[in-house]
Amino acid sequence: MLRIAIAAAVLATPLAAAETKEQSCQYQADVVAAVQQARLDRVKERDVPKAVSDTEPTWPESYNAAVPLITPWVYEQKMRDVRKKDLGAAWLELCLQQ
Repeated sequence: MLRIAIAAAVLATPLAAAETKEQSCQYQADVVAAVQQARLDRVKERDVPKAVSDTEPTWPESYNAAVPLITPWVYEQKMRDVRKKDLGAAWLELCLQQ
């Protein structure tokens, strides 16, 4: 849980002046959802950055740096939680509270 809080705090700062906190948090949530989907697709943890990149995500390229930070958190969740919970929505909620 500490890892998610640290990553959210670091990533919550908008990367561009024109980018709002809400946009930044949504991009982060999209990254989390992509990593969650990789886990559901049984992608090995070390292969997640490439697998996510291969999906041609729509977030700004700078958010690709968050993939290696978020991947361990998603992969340490129980698989039943990964299947049943919306980790992206949880991340979005936490990020917006920062």
